[in-house]
Amino acid sequence: MRVHVAAAIAAVTAGAVLGISAVQWACVTLAIGMVLVAETFNTVIEAMIDLQTQQFHPLAKIAKDGAAGAVLIASIAAAGVAIAVFLPRLLR
Repeated sequence: MRVHVAAAIAAVTAGAVLGISAVQWACVTLAIGMVLVAETFNTVIEAMIDLQTQQFHPLAKIAKDGAAGAVLIASIAAAGVAIAVFLPRLLR
């Protein structure tokens, strides 16, 4: 979660410095929110599984891996938004 919050702060700082448009702000904000929500759900799912069982169970592994995969997908999508918003301004 710390890494994602640091990335969000970096994105907001970059947006402010580069003077991105309102639509670009909306895209960046939604991407940040999507990643933070996915990370929160991942944390909740892992905590619930750990609370339920101390033993290894294949379904618990699937649930934890799926939740972590959702965070990865959200992070990749957010990176795509960052590239689309910031790269053209950086290449000017």
